[in-house]
Amino acid sequence: MLVEIKNRYTREIILHGEADSSAAFLETAVANGVELAEADLSGLNLSKANLVGARLGLADLSKANLSGCDFTGAWLAGAKIRSADLHSAVFRKCNLSGADLSDSNLSQADLAWARLTMCDLSEANLSMANLFGANLTGANLFETILTGVNLSGAKLDDAFMAGAHIQGARLKWVQGLKNSNE
Repeated sequence: MLVEIKNRYTREIILHGEADSSAAFLETAVANGVELAEADLSGLNLSKANLVGARLGLADLSKANLSGCDFTGAWLAGAKIRSADLHSAVFRKCNLSGADLSDSNLSQADLAWARLTMCDLSEANLSMANLFGANLTGANLFETILTGVNLSGAKLDDAFMAGAHIQGARLKWVQGLKNSNE
């Protein structure tokens, strides 16, 4: 199948070629070090894709199926990832600063040591997610579901948490929460 990736702002074609699927095409592009900043990947099915180290800053991944994807060490700063399925995705040591993950399903996602500063996680589902050591400074967690989440060692300084649903969460050594060392 022919795959075309366009710039989300100019609609100019960034990359095109033949592949069995969009996921296979992106995996090859990432493996070859292709810069995909500002790419429009909205609505694509990229389930279980290996996107380790991907350069997707300011990309649009809204409404994409990214369940089980591996974004370890990827750069997604400023990316638009609204209403996406990120169930069981891996974002270890990933830079998501300023990204918009609002209304996304991040249940059981691994965000250990991820940088989520000024990130919009409003109304997202982070149930059973691993946020060990994550930096959520200034993040928007309005009405975010944090049931069973591991926030041990996380930084929540200046995070907006009105209406957040925190139940059964691990909160040891959390910075920015009162009484978090119990």
